[in-house]
Amino acid sequence: MLLALLAALNEIMAGCNVVAKSSHLLHLFLLLLCFVLAAKTGRVSGLNYTKYNRQVSRLRLERIRKHLEKINKPPLITIESPDGDIIDCVHKRKQPALDHPLLKNHKIQRVPPEMPQVKRMKHDEAKDWRKNETSMKGGSRQWQMWHGNGTRCPKGTVPIRRSSMHDVLRAKSLFHFGKKQRRLINPARRRADAPDIVSANGHEHAIAYTRTSQEFYGARATINVWDPSIEEVNEFSLSQIWVLSGSLDGPDLNSIEAGWQSDSYQATGCYNLLCAGFVQTNSRVAIGASISPISQYAANQYDITILIWKDPKLGNWWMGFGDDTLIGYWPAELFTHLADHATMVEWGGEVVNSRSNGQHTATQMGSGHFPGDGFGKSSYFRNLEVVDADNSLTSVRDISTLAENTNCYNIKSAYNNEWGTFFYYGGPGNNPRCP
Repeated sequence: MLLALLAALNEIMAGCNVVAKSSHLLHLFLLLLCFVLAAKTGRVSGLNYTKYNRQVSRLRLERIRKHLEKINKPPLITIESPDGDIIDCVHKRKQPALDHPLLKNHKIQRVPPEMPQVKRMKHDEAKDWRKNETSMKGGSRQWQMWHGNGTRCPKGTVPIRRSSMHDVLRAKSLFHFGKKQRRLINPARRRADAPDIVSANGHEHAIAYTRTSQEFYGARATINVWDPSIEEVNEFSLSQIWVLSGSLDGPDLNSIEAGWQSDSYQATGCYNLLCAGFVQTNSRVAIGASISPISQYAANQYDITILIWKDPKLGNWWMGFGDDTLIGYWPAELFTHLADHATMVEWGGEVVNSRSNGQHTATQMGSGHFPGDGFGKSSYFRNLEVVDADNSLTSVRDISTLAENTNCYNIKSAYNNEWGTFFYYGGPGNNPRCP
């Protein structure tokens, strides 16, 4: 599986829609701010390559080559991962983030941000919490496949997965590579209290979201990691956190997204560091590189903890992994509404349903099993938390859930002292009840 930046993650991810500070930069910013820890698989079940195996003109190949020369920065050293990925160790001042026009004079934050602290809990609840913070930590654990090489990026550099001709050809076009399609709202299907996730362009979801309208300064959750199969080359399946602010009905939505994604070698593009904007500070995490191990049905379960929060001093939005591993940040200069705070947080899964054969896609969400199957079979999010104005983490109790088509993908939430607020979610997509 692979770790990818949905930039804002599309990276990660795909996924982020941010309003530009001037109209002529609107398109660039709408595709800028996403971050995703994507799950790339070397084997995608039933993948349809028909659209991919098209003849490519010499002119198009030359355009792609020039684009790759621009986005693949010159490395100090190069590391070959056992799974075939090429990891370039690029000087931190040469990373793609600093190509962004609003970051021309940006100074990389050197002083670590103030980490959010968990508010004091009852003794028995605190004990249960610590007991479960054990899965796939950031630190010294070799949880990315390229770590198996034994070589590390030197101090002062950041590891970047090299984009290839093969990656670009899997996108619909060079224009679409590095970009995530904006989610369009279908008013006829939207609930009065629903967040900005219901779309008319093939995106389907199973999510939990904050019910109350208040100020949020970040969010955290522990996310079960799986390897869902993808049916079509231009589809994806992701599980992530959304931190949102701005008009949910309009063009001025700011969104930061982080999680894992399976999309057949990033067919949707600009996850990872392909979009300028996300400043990476960690020299051991390659955004877009494979994660291992992953959960298996009725066997060992693995999860990752992701934290997104606003540095109370400098205003940058940071992304943390595990207990205390800092990945990097989205500079404050990039935001309009999120320059202050977020107004909604979402957790859950999203897939693209292209209906290429006139039927619902068989692309799986989560583990590919419905939430009723439970632990070891269904995928989960646990210990949902938000960051408040005091830079404190508190467990979320007041949430709502939403799934557009419960016969295809569904979600079921609950609460206990051990997992706090949690939910199981996902499904197989196409099945007799989901034609």
